[in-house]
Amino acid sequence: MRDLSTGPVGWQIFKFALPMLVGNIFQQLYNVVDTIVIGMFIGTNALAATGASFPIIFVLVSLVIGITTGSSILISHLFGAKDLVKVKRAIDTTFIFLFFSSIVLTILGLVFIDYIWVLIDLPTYLVADATLYFNIYAAGLIMLFGYNGVSAILRGLGDSKTPLYFLIVAAVLNIVLDLLFVLVFGWGIAGVAIATVVAQGVSFGLSVWYLNKYHKLIRISHKGMLFDKALFLQGLRIGIPTGMQHTFVALGMMALLRFVNGFGSATIAAYTIAGRIDSLAMIPAMNFSMALSTFVGQNLGANKPERVKEGLRKTILMSSVVSVVFTAVAWIFGKQLMGMFTTDAQVIAIGYNYLIIVSSFYVFFSAMFATNGVLRGAGDAMVPMIITLVSLWVLRVPASYFLSEKIGVVGIWWGIPAAWFVGWLLSYAYYKSGRWKTNGFSERMQNAGS
Repeated sequence: MRDLSTGPVGWQIFKFALPMLVGNIFQQLYNVVDTIVIGMFIGTNALAATGASFPIIFVLVSLVIGITTGSSILISHLFGAKDLVKVKRAIDTTFIFLFFSSIVLTILGLVFIDYIWVLIDLPTYLVADATLYFNIYAAGLIMLFGYNGVSAILRGLGDSKTPLYFLIVAAVLNIVLDLLFVLVFGWGIAGVAIATVVAQGVSFGLSVWYLNKYHKLIRISHKGMLFDKALFLQGLRIGIPTGMQHTFVALGMMALLRFVNGFGSATIAAYTIAGRIDSLAMIPAMNFSMALSTFVGQNLGANKPERVKEGLRKTILMSSVVSVVFTAVAWIFGKQLMGMFTTDAQVIAIGYNYLIIVSSFYVFFSAMFATNGVLRGAGDAMVPMIITLVSLWVLRVPASYFLSEKIGVVGIWWGIPAAWFVGWLLSYAYYKSGRWKTNGFSERMQNAGS
């Protein structure tokens, strides 16, 4: 556990973000390996099918993951205030919520997936593979939620290192199982999905064993856990807006996917591969933002608001430097990166065009995430949700549709950075207004669960 309310601001944020950054790189690594194995050893159609499944999975889990983020921020406030009794209650409540949420969402996904393929206009020749991959992945949601719950709680307590160790195990295991199930056993797309679920299960199981044996505050067991309604509702106040924000993003991805689906399997495959590369480039900004949220939460809990402004400035600087590097890599080596996943020249060309357009605006994405990290850390999560709603559904989706009708698939690509730019302008304007400082969250947090 780490106290972020003391010490050099930039260094504290960087040290806290670094294990999360490495962990998420490993997490994306096994997503990348999944995509490489599918593209190189199964085929373009299978690659398109799994790419179509990802936004659906994201929709399914985004609300719950957002609520978990709210719990993490609540825990960071409680820990900053040194109220360990409420910290333990908040942890128990989070795990109980995640357990039942995973069961409900798995059932909903399995029941409604056929209707969703129709909704997004997925080509019929991809439906069988997409359904097979989705069903196996959905069956393992309890493992995904379990690991993410442990990670979010530990982040709230200032510990970003422990989740990294278990994630490294999961990443290495997933890669080994991918190769075993696809190349040796010949299980095809099902093998890739099974490898992911097994790896997540092992990671979660190891984290439960470790925490129960060695951690002072966290005990994961069906015995003795208590659900605290007051703390849950307080966490929901942050988590629901954050979860809705993730959900709006996920639904926006579904809308974009519907537009992409109209251009055929090569475009869907290119979008899938470029999205994997895109995700790697976005990891630093997202992790610096999460670190900043915990930093803001602890410092406001410790009544040190003066450190927040410097925290934002240092976070934007660090994430912007990394963003510029990724932009240069995408411009110079984009075709080679696409070629790691497929030998299809048409897919490579379409994906490289995507990378050239979207990567040019990574700096705005980083600045937007950092600013929203301050707002979420202060408990003012409603505003980032509204900003996401406006930038995505008022700008990105309509612009992508209109431009794709006029100039083809590149119109969809241009809609993405346009939304980032508008989102950054809106979030920074609200931050400068200072209204997030007076939302009364700290006072309500102190009263929750009393």
